[in-house]
Amino acid sequence: MDMTSHILVVDDDHEIRTLLAEYLNANGLHAFVASNGSDMRRVLEQTRIDLVVLDLTLPGEDGLTLCRNLRAHAVHGAIPVIMLTARGEPLDRIIGLEMGADDYLPKPFEPRELFARIRSVLRRTQALPTHVGGAETRQIEFAGLTLDLIARHLLNREGVVIALSGMEFRMLKIFLDHPNRILNRDQLMGLMQGRESDPFDRSIDIQISRLRQKLGDDARMPSIIKTIRNEGYVLTTQVTVEL
Repeated sequence: MDMTSHILVVDDDHEIRTLLAEYLNANGLHAFVASNGSDMRRVLEQTRIDLVVLDLTLPGEDGLTLCRNLRAHAVHGAIPVIMLTARGEPLDRIIGLEMGADDYLPKPFEPRELFARIRSVLRRTQALPTHVGGAETRQIEFAGLTLDLIARHLLNREGVVIALSGMEFRMLKIFLDHPNRILNRDQLMGLMQGRESDPFDRSIDIQISRLRQKLGDDARMPSIIKTIRNEGYVLTTQVTVEL
């Protein structure tokens, strides 16, 4: 983080917004606050934001809806999102990640833990090559499929669009960046979220299963993303990058 990163905290609880903003500002970040979706959009239009901390249980437009809409926005779609949730159930975490969140943090939490998560996500996203999702590399072809890095969707052999969730897109991009390399659960979680996986968190396995369905890859005998027993997963197909 070469310059001060701008963080937007979206939470309807005034005390939490104030506490987090004060903590982030005191630790070298520049915090902005919003209490709802309208305020969030106003800040995004007026200010450069590097990361959004988004509460799941907002009144009106909830965090999942706002995250999904953010990902669909042409200008703001690449801004990383950390989801805050009062519920720590695995299903809530998976749904949040599917909607495009880059990480999640269950309430209650210590501000320093959120700060650490923010730094981790910023390091990961800001360390990506400049061409990722940008104007240089536009498409990646593999197994008769095409991943469009600009539109963030998948095209099948007939040119039909296959919509990908935020997590599916990031996971597929990671495999395409590391063809023929075995990636275990911890590596995949680290590359996608900047942290190690919980040994009881099966979200990676669930997402790979769903990604295989999108790719038309037979789960019983996969030919694109194969399972290496006791080691992890590997993309076993030729990858071609188009500019």
